[in-house]
Amino acid sequence: MILAVALWAWLPAAPAGAQELSALARVRTEGAVLRDTPGGGVELVLPLTVAVPYRVFTLDAPRRLVLDFNEVDWGGLDPEALAGGSGKVSALRFGVIRPGWSRMVLDLAAPLKLDTAALQTEPTGSATVLLRLVPATPEEYAARAGAPEGALFAPLEGAPAVRPRPLGQRPLVVVLDPGHGGIDPGAERGEVAEADLMLTFARELKEALLRAGGFEVVLTREGDEFVPLEARISIARAAGADVFLSLHADALVAGRATGATIYTLSERASDIASQKLAERHDRADLLAGVDLTRQDDVIAGVLMDLARTETAPRTDALADALVEGLASTIGVHKRPRLSAGFSVLKAPDIPSVLIELGFMSSPSDLTQLQDPQWRRRAAGGIVQALRSWAAEDAARARLRRR
Repeated sequence: MILAVALWAWLPAAPAGAQELSALARVRTEGAVLRDTPGGGVELVLPLTVAVPYRVFTLDAPRRLVLDFNEVDWGGLDPEALAGGSGKVSALRFGVIRPGWSRMVLDLAAPLKLDTAALQTEPTGSATVLLRLVPATPEEYAARAGAPEGALFAPLEGAPAVRPRPLGQRPLVVVLDPGHGGIDPGAERGEVAEADLMLTFARELKEALLRAGGFEVVLTREGDEFVPLEARISIARAAGADVFLSLHADALVAGRATGATIYTLSERASDIASQKLAERHDRADLLAGVDLTRQDDVIAGVLMDLARTETAPRTDALADALVEGLASTIGVHKRPRLSAGFSVLKAPDIPSVLIELGFMSSPSDLTQLQDPQWRRRAAGGIVQALRSWAAEDAARARLRRR
């Protein structure tokens, strides 16, 4: 059984002169409350300047409540302060989930079921979302959990197949994937967020590639918005990508101090630090409400394995070229080539790597990541690597065709 409440099509009629439901709503922070209720439940009160359509549902593994709006400006709302009002909510986050859509996610420390979901409107056009949750057994929670159709923002449908392997006779299509975004800021140090840094670098790298010539460039996100991992792959396939580069600058103290690192896909991580990094990246999707647990059927799995027999050596060559290019411009980590099970690298037909430009947990790396001159050198190293790899890859492809 899936229990979800949606107010897309119906809302109380607004009085004459009231604001339209399509207007951007803003949360009135002074009235926002999250609190425990007698009997072990939780109540969320969220005052809005304008009534807007919303939807609420629960998901399992991990347990969380998802609240979508079309759309909301979260303004100065403090997630830690709000979550601190309840012992049944272990964490809370909110942000842009995609253009025109906002999402709030509550991580539930105990199984709770939705008892009340209401939008109370005022004559002025303002409104208040009121949610009440009550205790449930784990079995009852699991039976009710699930997303309504379309709520997880599935990958693009009907995407065209990847174009034939390039032979040097057309521009190389490069898809740049700035990690994180929107509801998922990634690593943070003070006022600096990984999502912002990587979007800035992706834009700069795009310009460098276009100036160099011989490249077409697509970004998986153009602003501060959340794009699920599977959707990033779909965007690459829709663009006819020849190469997929996922850009990150994480914060991982143990086992990885400073320097750029290039990751390729592997079921077995190179080390514990790599495994934890991959788990962190994938868990960001889960906590934002996107379920990555769907399994491929047997036939699809076999076909993907066949595709990877050709793509894997091309990906390894790409990773080696990137290590060489970055080593000559900004320097790399002492172990610059690693592997882990990153979901964003799982396209079987597109050479895909994840570039950790540096680690925000390192003060020296953080300083460099914010330096435009350093980023320009890093972009230059990647351009150099892609040029070298593309030429060698085209030469190998021509040999295979003879």
